[in-house]
Amino acid sequence: MDNSQLKEVVTRLVPDAIFEENKQFLMANVAPDQLHSLMKNLKEGSDTHFDYLFCITGVDLQPKLQVVYHLESTKYGHQIVLKTSTENRDNPELDSVVDLFKGAELNENEIFDLFGIVFRGHPNLRRMFMPEDWNGFPLRKDYVDEINIVDLS
Repeated sequence: MDNSQLKEVVTRLVPDAIFEENKQFLMANVAPDQLHSLMKNLKEGSDTHFDYLFCITGVDLQPKLQVVYHLESTKYGHQIVLKTSTENRDNPELDSVVDLFKGAELNENEIFDLFGIVFRGHPNLRRMFMPEDWNGFPLRKDYVDEINIVDLS
């Protein structure tokens, strides 16, 4: 399935998805409340069969916090990138996809630890790199650490 065919499938499932131009991957931005359902349909669809989540990344796009998911079909070889975001920096929450892709468990923990995004439904959401009592989220652009910071200016 090529990118134009994948775009038709995503548009049928999420009519208000916003697509980005990219030569390699089809990229679709979807609302947080539509992401889990879309991923489930893309995984279970006999014509899409996206069975491999090979990358999840957190991104601070001030004021939004975004999560980017890269999916691949090992059966058909096609790939897609799905993005969702929240502007709630005080209490950012998105649905976990661990129930669909077990491999998301560690990635969601990492994003929680470094960006502060809570993944609803995650089986064991916890800090991975920072101590439990650490204040703040080091990969956010507005993060300030006066003690440990290295000023490169």
